Amino acid sequence: MSFVLKLIEEGEHLNQDFKLRIDDSRKIAKTMAGFANTDGGRLLIGVKDNGTVSGCNTSEEYHMIEAASNMYCKPAINFDIQVWKVGHLSVLEVKIPKSNSRPHYVEGVNDNGVTKWDAYIRRQDRIHKANSVMVKVMQYQMRQERSEFRYDIHVGNLFSAWREGRELRFVQVAKLAKLGFEEVENLLALLIVWSIVRAKHSKRGYIYELADEEAMGKLETEGWQFFRYKTVE
Repeated sequence: MSFVLKLIEEGEHLNQDFKLRIDDSRKIAKTMAGFANTDGGRLLIGVKDNGTVSGCNTSEEYHMIEAASNMYCKPAINFDIQVWKVGHLSVLEVKIPKSNSRPHYVEGVNDNGVTKWDAYIRRQDRIHKANSVMVKVMQYQMRQERSEFRYDIHVGNLFSAWREGRELRFVQVAKLAKLGFEEVENLLALLIVWSIVRAKHSKRGYIYELADEEAMGKLETEGWQFFRYKTVE
């Protein structure tokens, strides 16, 4: 079995997506940004969702990918390409590394026709729009030193709720911690970067749950300085 067929056999997952062809550079820009903002990945163009190889015009598809990066992504997204042959058919592999310039934003238009820029992340085999917390997570990941963390009785109540296994929405975190909007963004972003809390995407938006109780204990006993220079690859 050829190398590209082995890749296709894996199916779509966190780091791999199939596309029959690219009809909309702006739409594929979201997928590219999702890979760049998360863990990197590859697009296999000329492959149906079920893994059947249909082939593509690699030159045309390359120009669509190039337009997606240069016209609709800010900053532009780096990528490499590889052409694979499956019989007489061509498959274009577009390799997108995890970016050192994240977050990347994609140009869109709101209901009023006004241009807007949104960031996207990859979860399993899907792309999700990043909320303000996840954007701040990416910004924190790009700089080594973090904001100072303040632990008080209200944050203690929040931590207790997570230890009880509760999954909390943004407004619930704000209510328990008695913090304003931007303060909650900072708090959640820090806890996610420090791998203490994780964010999950649900139909009702993002929810936040405990990821590592031992790390939470370290924060409570050693202070935020213990995590001050913690980096996330």
